[in-house]
Amino acid sequence: MEVDRGNPLSNQSVKFLCYLLFGICLPFLIWFAARMPSLDRDYLPNTAIATTVAALATWYMLDRFRFYAKARRLSYVVPINFLTFGVAFAIIGLLRADYSTSLFASCFIATLVTSYTLTALTRFGSRIQYVAEGGRVDELAQRKNQIRVSDPAKLAQMIDDGELFGSIVSDLHFDHPPEWERLFAKAALNSIPVYHYRQISELETGQVRIDHLSENVLGSLIPNLPYMALKRGVDVVTVIVALPVLLPLMLLIAILIKIDSRGPVLFIQDRVGFRGEVFRMVKFRTMKPREVGDDPDAKREDSMTKSDDDRITRLGRFLRKVRLDEIPQAWNILLGDMSWIGPRPEAISLSEWYETEIPFYSYRHIVRPGLTGWAQVNQGHVTDLNDVTAKLRYDFYYVKNISHWLDMLIALKTIRVVLGGLGAK
Repeated sequence: MEVDRGNPLSNQSVKFLCYLLFGICLPFLIWFAARMPSLDRDYLPNTAIATTVAALATWYMLDRFRFYAKARRLSYVVPINFLTFGVAFAIIGLLRADYSTSLFASCFIATLVTSYTLTALTRFGSRIQYVAEGGRVDELAQRKNQIRVSDPAKLAQMIDDGELFGSIVSDLHFDHPPEWERLFAKAALNSIPVYHYRQISELETGQVRIDHLSENVLGSLIPNLPYMALKRGVDVVTVIVALPVLLPLMLLIAILIKIDSRGPVLFIQDRVGFRGEVFRMVKFRTMKPREVGDDPDAKREDSMTKSDDDRITRLGRFLRKVRLDEIPQAWNILLGDMSWIGPRPEAISLSEWYETEIPFYSYRHIVRPGLTGWAQVNQGHVTDLNDVTAKLRYDFYYVKNISHWLDMLIALKTIRVVLGGLGAK
C-alpha cells in the first residue's frame, strides 16, 4: 500500500534507518559502555553481522506483509523476530562461530521493541481514503478512515496545499466526468496513490469478487508459474526434512487412536485436487466409522462435518482442534497430490454439488490443494452454500496473489489457528 506522506515513519527508508539505529547501534553502544570489551575480540564482528542481518530481515518481512489482506502485522512482530533471530542463532551455531550471548539478546530485544513500535505507528487502518463517488464504490464496506467526496475541486485544492496525505479510491472503470479524470492524473503526478475500489476491497476482505473469469479481474487466468514450480520443490524438501519428527509423532497418534476407539487408524477418501484430478487423501481417523448408501444426497451429507458432530471421537476432537489429524497428508504432498499451502481439497460429492451451484468453482483447482490455506485461516470449516461462495473468493484471492510472502503469512496464521484451536469441527 501507499506511503502515508503525513507520517514520516511510513517511509521505508526511514524505517530502515530506525532498525539500524535503535535495533542495532543503540544496544551496541549501551553494551559497549557497560562491558568495555576489547575491540579485537572475534565474537564482536560475528555478533554484529548476525544481528544486523536478522534485524534487516525483520524489517523487510514486515514490510512485505503490508501488501496482503488481513495481515495484522502487530500479531506477527513477535514470531517474525523469533524467526529471523532464531535462524541467525542457528547459523552461528552451525558455523561454530564465537558470539556474545548478552549482546545478541540485547539486539533481539531492541529490534523487537523497534519493530513493534514502528508497526503500531504505521498501520494501514489509520490512513485516510478519499472515495470518489460514482460507479460501484458503494460496494466498499463503510470504514471510519474513508471520506466520500463528490467535488473533485476540493481534493485538487488539498493537493495544491500539500494537505492530502492519504489515497484516492475510485471505480476506475466508471465513466467519470473530465474533472475527476484530471484530478486522478494530478494526484498520480504528486505521488498520491489512486486505487481502483476493488483493490481496496480485496485488501480489506482478503477475497476476490468474481463476476466473470477475465484477465481484468484476476490479472491472468494462469497463476505465478515460476513460483509454483519452486513451491513444489520446497514442498518435497520440507517433507523429507520433517520426516524424523513426523514419523514418531504419527506412530504415537496411531497407537492412541487404536486405544481410543474401534476402527482403522487412517481415513482415506477420494478428493478433487490439482487440475481437477481425483486423488486419495489420507488423514488420521477422527470419527466413528459408519455405512453410507449410494444415494448422492446421503454421500454429500456424510461428507459434511457439523459443529459438535456426534460421530467425532474423544481423541478425534482434540486431533481436529490442533490439526494433528492432517499430518499423514505429508504423504500426499510427497506424491505431488497436495502442497503444504493451498485451497482445501473437497470430497467428490461436495465438489460436484458446488460446481452445479457456483460459477467458476472448478477454477480453484488450478493450484495444488493444501494442508492449510488462505480460506482455512480466515474462515475455518464451512458447509453452507453461502459460506462456500465466500470461501471460493478467499481461494481466488490466493490464486491471484500466490507468492512465497503470502504462503509465509498463511503459515504464521496457521500457527495462530492451531494454538487457538479456531475453525475446527
